[in-house]
This record gives sequence, C-alpha cells and structure tokens, in this order.
Amino acid sequence: MRRDFSLPSEDLDWLESLQRPYELVRENGTLRVVVYEWPLPAGYDHASASVNVRIEPGYPDAQIDMAYFYPPINRVDGRPIANLAADMFDGKNWQRWSRHRTPANPWRPGIDNLATHFGLVEHWLHKELTRHV
Repeated sequence: MRRDFSLPSEDLDWLESLQRPYELVRENGTLRVVVYEWPLPAGYDHASASVNVRIEPGYPDAQIDMAYFYPPINRVDGRPIANLAADMFDGKNWQRWSRHRTPANPWRPGIDNLATHFGLVEHWLHKELTRHV
C-alpha cells in the first residue's frame, strides 16, 4: 500500500481503526487518501466501493471537500444522483460527488479531520437515498 505523504497522527489512527486497506497517494502534486472497501448503505448498486478525498495544501487548517467513488455507484431504484462528474485519478475514472460544506456547517480547523469528513460523506450517502427527483 502506498504511503506517499504523511498525515496528522489522529488521521492515521482513524485510518488504522477502520481495519480496511488505505493508501496515501501523491499524483501530479495532488494528495489523496484512498480508503478501499468502504461499506455503502443498502439502496446502492454495490455493497462497498473505494472512496478517495483530496488533501489540500494547508490541511488540517484547509478543508477537505467532496468525495470520489470507484467504481461509480448508482441508486438501485434507478433515480439519478445529482451533481456528479468524472475524475481521472490513478488510472481510473472516479465518480466525483460535488458536495460542499455550507455556512451552517463550515470546516472547523482544530476540530474537523478525516474522520469528521468521512462522517459527512456517510451523511451524503444516506441523504441521497431519501432525495426524490
């Protein structure tokens, strides 16, 4: 497993606590944390997927934004998922979920980290399944 860069110890501890494979990948100057075998809620066409997030310069003071899934996931009811785009990374076409923090839920330096961002990703996954087109 690649470890091309370092993260704060609390992030590494959280990643280890998942007991799932993960990588820290630097590609063309962009840093990404990739977690493999991330479980998806019932209602998607896969039981699990790989998820990556970009680590921006200045992290952990700079926020993590969005999430990227491989393979691309779909709702089993056939309803489309809004605000998706393709994102080439590591030789694969990842599905970018364009989801962002809001003024009501801003990034909190010193509080937010990988664990809190992945908690938000979980929220997005569940919320998507309740959204009606």
